[in-house]
Amino acid sequence: MSLPEQHPLRRPLNDEVHARPPVPLDAPEYVSYLAVLHHEGSASREAAHLSALAEQFGLDSPVTDSGHVLLEMDGFRLKWERHNEFSSYTFFRPILAGDSSEEHALLAVPAAWRRDIPGQIIAATHIEVRSTDDVLPDSLLEQASPRGETLVASRVADCAGWVFTDFHIHDGFSRFVLLDDGLTPRQAGRMVQRLVEIETYRVMALLAFPVAKEVGRLLSRAEDELADLMDGLGQARSTDDDRIMLGRLTRLAAEVERSVARTTFRFGAAAAYYRLVQQRIDELRESRLNGFPTMREFMERRLAPAIATCATIARRQEDLSGRVARNSQLLRTRVDIELERQNQELLAQMNRRAKIQLHLQETVEGLSVVAITYYASQLVNYVAKGAKDFIAPATPEVLTAASIPVIAGLVYMGLRRMRKLLAREERSGHP
Repeated sequence: MSLPEQHPLRRPLNDEVHARPPVPLDAPEYVSYLAVLHHEGSASREAAHLSALAEQFGLDSPVTDSGHVLLEMDGFRLKWERHNEFSSYTFFRPILAGDSSEEHALLAVPAAWRRDIPGQIIAATHIEVRSTDDVLPDSLLEQASPRGETLVASRVADCAGWVFTDFHIHDGFSRFVLLDDGLTPRQAGRMVQRLVEIETYRVMALLAFPVAKEVGRLLSRAEDELADLMDGLGQARSTDDDRIMLGRLTRLAAEVERSVARTTFRFGAAAAYYRLVQQRIDELRESRLNGFPTMREFMERRLAPAIATCATIARRQEDLSGRVARNSQLLRTRVDIELERQNQELLAQMNRRAKIQLHLQETVEGLSVVAITYYASQLVNYVAKGAKDFIAPATPEVLTAASIPVIAGLVYMGLRRMRKLLAREERSGHP
């Protein structure tokens, strides 16, 4: 059937729904799980490292573009997945008759390859998947907490399975026991996948807790400094004091914003990982065993307070950032008002100077009229003396005296007209 042009992302988006399916498991089975944080470009080396393992067992190099690979090797299986911050390696090996209690799936993996896995280990887990026909749940409950730690135990999958763990690290690994009491292979695979995801996301969420402690110390100091600055705001007596306070407040704002930029992702990731932990626990469908905490109870008692602390520190940090910004704006407004007042005083002084200059100019104009009249009357006197034979009976002195008021009036009118023209040009905005 012919169809219109398809969106290029249609198939990848559809395949994403089916990505990373659980590996079906038949008890008894060993499962070993490693989660490695991407560190110093380690993610770019993973494909070559997986290809090296496949080559050792005579397999073709796997295609890692999809972000997940399942390799079937002689003696074990490997499921590799790449996530945003980490990659996971899950190894599966059937439990054989005669295997001791210290056995695990990693023993089937070449030691050199296992040691050179790129990245930093953030979670490592051994899981034993056993049938209740081989291991009785009561026997594990009777052996509860041999080292004094709290045992977490519950029935899962609507009582089709049992889960036991203490969430402690022994010899570098946390340990789970999953007892099959009616699980299908796919159910067992999903249970194992949820258990390792709970362990990984729990640790990934807690990465924010040390950051929260560090930021908490910074916030306490910054809040005290902000309080001191606000106390000093009312005691400032000059613009220089306000400018010094504004400089300190600007430095404090930069410090807080730098902390916000550095920690926002970590706090947001912690909240997202915690929601994933809660979702995976919901999917276990736990039933409580008398005398033993369930995974939900354990996480609510141990993990939830740490995540609540991170959320509180994140809100406190955002609140402090807003308070610093508001106080900075308040102080900046105060400085601007003071500068505006000083500018107004400067303009008033300039107006006073302009008026004084105007009065001086008018005085100078009066003297200019006298000076121009004097020199012009002298010119009339010289002309009259040269033409005295033609002006008789008038004398040069009489003509000079008569010309003085006329010259003075003309000069005064001319200066006044020129002043009016300049004032009109100034009002019209022309140079």
